[in-house]
Amino acid sequence: MRRAARVILLDPADRILLLHGFEPADPATTWWFTPGGGVEPGESLPEAARREVAEETGITSIRLGPVVWQRSCAFDFDGRRWEQDEWYYLGRADATDLHTGGHTELERRSVRALRWWTCEELLATRETVYPTRLAELLRRLLDEGPPPSPLLLETERE
Repeated sequence: MRRAARVILLDPADRILLLHGFEPADPATTWWFTPGGGVEPGESLPEAARREVAEETGITSIRLGPVVWQRSCAFDFDGRRWEQDEWYYLGRADATDLHTGGHTELERRSVRALRWWTCEELLATRETVYPTRLAELLRRLLDEGPPPSPLLLETERE
């Protein structure tokens, strides 16, 4: 089981940063997702979260808060089956300029764009977003603050 650190990265206006991904073999199949990825050997979850944000967005200075959500998921992507446990950290960034020069080869083949979203835009979109229910989870997080312990999200399998 792969371990992944993901970040609910918010800017000063409480917009969330999402990446627009697509299946390399089928570019018409798209979705939006939070920054983050696999934990490397010897790396802690917070170290992975910071590294992934820097690689995927170019933002190197974030204030990493608590883990707010956890989930397990399984999906097919780029010709293989991925099964992972994910920890979602709350993160804050003052910088909003984005740079994708740190993308891995796979990210260069499967990420179309990055975008800052308001909660209202997320609530209104008909596009696929992961984790599912992200808009309502974000609204709750913004309204109530971080939960006392991480919320366990439903397992997602595709």
